[in-house]
Amino acid sequence: MSKKHKNYREDLFAGITTPVKEGANNIPDEKKMQLIEGKIADVLDILGLDLQDDSLRGTPRRVAKMFVKEIFRGLNPDNLPKLSSFENKYKYGEMLVEKDISVFSTCEHHLLPIIGKAHVAYISSGRVLGLSKINRIVDYFARRPQVQERLTVQIVKALQIALQTEDVACIVDAKHLCLVSRGIKDITSSTLTAEYAGKFKNPEVRKEFLRYINTDTKFIV
Repeated sequence: MSKKHKNYREDLFAGITTPVKEGANNIPDEKKMQLIEGKIADVLDILGLDLQDDSLRGTPRRVAKMFVKEIFRGLNPDNLPKLSSFENKYKYGEMLVEKDISVFSTCEHHLLPIIGKAHVAYISSGRVLGLSKINRIVDYFARRPQVQERLTVQIVKALQIALQTEDVACIVDAKHLCLVSRGIKDITSSTLTAEYAGKFKNPEVRKEFLRYINTDTKFIV
């Protein structure tokens, strides 16, 4: 890992707070999976499930692997995507918008899924990112126990650091299965959060961003 990327990672984790205890990443992934497997087996046993059944025998290991390698992989700073920016040689001066980015996250209160879309925009101050990097940073911060407000802010702050600009905006529109499958059981509502920074605090710039994300784009694949 380059020195520049190390500094970026350190800056990112110093400035964006997720409630992670000190030393959390001193345990290797394999050891984490081993420990979680035992705890999940205990939970399923307490619920009365027969872990000797063919269908259930591998469940504790599958859940442990899913937690560490998939849905909570964003807790490990080693999984932070490389976000090297490059010079905006073509002098593109308007906002760049990446819309309808898939969001798959997990509510930290009930450990149930959050599913939705993110819309991200920035105005270059001289640096640009490869488009897939925006999607990767959204996915990285989504892959941890989350609240949607924090996720929205984290995406903006990460891109500000990577792009060396204040001019970043993000809107997240998502459904929370803790509302859908339990409690109030509301299957129709969704939650919208927004974070506007720099030039996006200007109502006219914000209006342009909103117009872009509501534009119907058609393409062939």
